[in-house]
Amino acid sequence: MVDNRRPPKRKHTSLTFFFASTSFLILLALVLLVGGSIVALVQTGVMNELTTEFMNPVLFVVLMAVACLVLGAGLSILVSRLMISPMSQILNVMDELSSGNFKARLHLHGRIAKISSFMEFEEGFNKMAEELEHTEILRSDFVNNFSHEFKTPIVSIAGFARLLNRKNLTEEQKAEYTSIIEEESRRLSAMATNVLNLSKIESLTILTDLTEFNLSEQIRGCVLLLEEKWNAKNLTFSLDMDEESVLANEELLKEVWINLLDNAVKFAYEGTEIGVAVGEMGDTLLISVSDTGPVIPPEERDRIFARFYQTDRSHAASGNGIGLAVVKKIVDLHGGQISVSEKAGATVFTVMLPRGETATPKTYFQKSGTDADHQ
Repeated sequence: MVDNRRPPKRKHTSLTFFFASTSFLILLALVLLVGGSIVALVQTGVMNELTTEFMNPVLFVVLMAVACLVLGAGLSILVSRLMISPMSQILNVMDELSSGNFKARLHLHGRIAKISSFMEFEEGFNKMAEELEHTEILRSDFVNNFSHEFKTPIVSIAGFARLLNRKNLTEEQKAEYTSIIEEESRRLSAMATNVLNLSKIESLTILTDLTEFNLSEQIRGCVLLLEEKWNAKNLTFSLDMDEESVLANEELLKEVWINLLDNAVKFAYEGTEIGVAVGEMGDTLLISVSDTGPVIPPEERDRIFARFYQTDRSHAASGNGIGLAVVKKIVDLHGGQISVSEKAGATVFTVMLPRGETATPKTYFQKSGTDADHQ
């Protein structure tokens, strides 16, 4: 649980000492400057002429000293007001963030807040704090949702295993309970696999095992792998695919298409059509997957690729907010981009993927608008 109690505001003594020292050096420099000027005036005889004609020499020196002190004090106060106050504000807000209060925001005051550099710093700092707050919310949601997702099948498995120990069960009941245990076990396995995949992929910084392969053929293979799922919902596929090759990590890209297609099957309304298109734009491949299920709200679209994030749409079916995070990371590793939009009532995921240095388009071209089971 996050501790939202405000930490005590520190005095930041070292910061105060630094600026006090700076002010002292400014004052000392002024004293030396004025003192040196007086000595120079005395040695050149100018001082004698000025003081004899206008005022007493002692009074002149006193006035110069007073002017020096006033000017030095003014500069010191100015430095303190301009620098110590905003730095203290910054450090205090940083203390709050480090203590777990991710709602803390920086709001500079005074003239310094109007300086462009400090305005940019304030904006960047608050954006960072906002992202930290979102991350904490996502983490908390994930702990709650994922704990529930894990607990439900475990309780179900334990309950039906206990029922199987009864001696008065019919063969039909035994088969039914065994089937449920098997299904719940697959759910647990899938969740564990997703978490492991996310951990493995997030640790990657460079791509290895790059090969050139037919991207369109890979996507058609992924459609067939999910045949049981989309047949169960009486879904059809509309494929509009150029035959394109890509230089990439084949296993990682396979995860992208399986996640996007599985997501489309999961949320598509029963008896509707899922669209898959593959084309090119220069050296970039364009791959889109669309479904006619519930539309993702515009305000949610920038956040659905965050780890563990789930929109209201995701609550309509099983899920833990990991699949799209895996997709985003893999696409980023390949130097591509992924986005989501709405088109004619359908949710469309679009992947822009660099073709790669050695990959070239195939010399043949094919388009299909038939169902996937006819490919």
